[in-house]
Amino acid sequence: MAQEKQNQGQTAPEMTEKEYGELVAVRREKLKTLREAGQDPFTLTKYPQDSFSAQIKQEFADLEPEAETGRVVCLAGRIMAKRVMGKASFAGLRDAQGDIQLYLRRDVLGDEAYAAFKKMDIGDIVGVKGEVFRTKMGEISVRCSEITLLAKSLLPLPEKFHGLKDVETRYRQRYVDLIVNPEVRQTFVKRSMILRELRSFLDGKGFLEVETPILTPFEIGASARPFLTHHNTLNMDMVLRIETELYLKRLIVGGMDRVYEVGRIFRNEGMDPKHNPEFTTIELYQAYTDYHGMMDLVEEMMKTVAAKVCGGLKIPYQGKEIDLSHWERLTMVEAVKKYSGVDFDQVASDEEAVALAKEHKVELPEVPTKGAILAEFFDAFVEGNLIQPTFIYDYPVEISPLAKRKPGNPGFTERFEYFINGTEFGNAFSELNDPIDQKERFERQVAERKVLEPSSRAQVDYDYVTALEYGLAPTGGLGFGVDRLVMLLTDSASIRDVLLFPTMKPLDN
Repeated sequence: MAQEKQNQGQTAPEMTEKEYGELVAVRREKLKTLREAGQDPFTLTKYPQDSFSAQIKQEFADLEPEAETGRVVCLAGRIMAKRVMGKASFAGLRDAQGDIQLYLRRDVLGDEAYAAFKKMDIGDIVGVKGEVFRTKMGEISVRCSEITLLAKSLLPLPEKFHGLKDVETRYRQRYVDLIVNPEVRQTFVKRSMILRELRSFLDGKGFLEVETPILTPFEIGASARPFLTHHNTLNMDMVLRIETELYLKRLIVGGMDRVYEVGRIFRNEGMDPKHNPEFTTIELYQAYTDYHGMMDLVEEMMKTVAAKVCGGLKIPYQGKEIDLSHWERLTMVEAVKKYSGVDFDQVASDEEAVALAKEHKVELPEVPTKGAILAEFFDAFVEGNLIQPTFIYDYPVEISPLAKRKPGNPGFTERFEYFINGTEFGNAFSELNDPIDQKERFERQVAERKVLEPSSRAQVDYDYVTALEYGLAPTGGLGFGVDRLVMLLTDSASIRDVLLFPTMKPLDN
């Protein structure tokens, strides 16, 4: 019963628990039989793989139907389909590059090897040797002269035509997702390409890739909540970093004028399609430039990476077309005026800003200053409208503790964020290098945090202030999320689609 259903390709999720158990039992019995015959597949250590499916198909793309090549190859991969027809059979092999058809004849393999193949299951990992040819139906195939079972699959894969569709299961069992959904594998191949091109771009601009600590000695005053841990030997509490910024800018102080880090960041906060508790960022810092220089760098970098990875600058994303060839630039005040009609250049006081917020039903921030309320107006009226690439710059000082104040307008800072499809993709500053101003902002930030959260263990990073006292050159800095960029360039709706192993709530059992 179980064997019959397996040959029909019934998917495990469609079976009853009893039927699934029977199927697993059949596979384990097959393994037991192999071991008793001295043919345990798990004892094999290597296979002389010398070719891959896509490589073969490309090499012989012009081969005529029923033509022979004389080319003998050794392939290795997983059986994904199987059709037994008496003295001859077909199978589908999936390797790291794709799928290829296998043709197996009893008179070529021999009776014993052919009988062994017939007992193999979908999901088994095999090595095959044979000649490349094209079938009468036009399919590039391998006529197998040898087939070796390299690893036995003891659990059935989801059925071929329906695949693994349940999103929750796909994220929890990414290994199965990668096996049965080739497009998922391509997403992560593309992610690797994106990272490679980002590094190549920055290396070509003279930036040096560095590494900074993930474990840090205390919680800083920023609003992001960290994960806490404890170092036993030092008997001290530590936190997982929420940014790489302060260490990287220490390196600029030290004379390393262009640095960047591809870093894992950890924030103990909510989860949604755009947020995961651990994620990847790139932060970079360049001495002797400012936030305008960072804008130019972002635009060039995004165009370069998109062109190399996607082949062009018009990117399809969730039913929209994103044109990376054109970037709008607006100040935050200009953007708020454009989309809400409120001109904050004409707002004279915090009290007037509070009244405007109430009038326009905008949520008041925890500390309701004019600058903080401007940021709330931006969130309420502007961000969702920024579908095409847009730089928003000149942010209020209240929400920009690490950015340099604008000369002649100290209520604002030389900071920008860039947005695509209504989502923030990156954040950049002309870095604050005045140690006195920085110390005051840090202390105010920590004090405000402790008023709102009395149990907070946030501290001022006075060592960073000391570094600034030695002198930080005028510097432009940028941080951006790699995962959101991968989402854009792979047309993925959720951050979980571009993380191999996203954070998941444990199952009850």
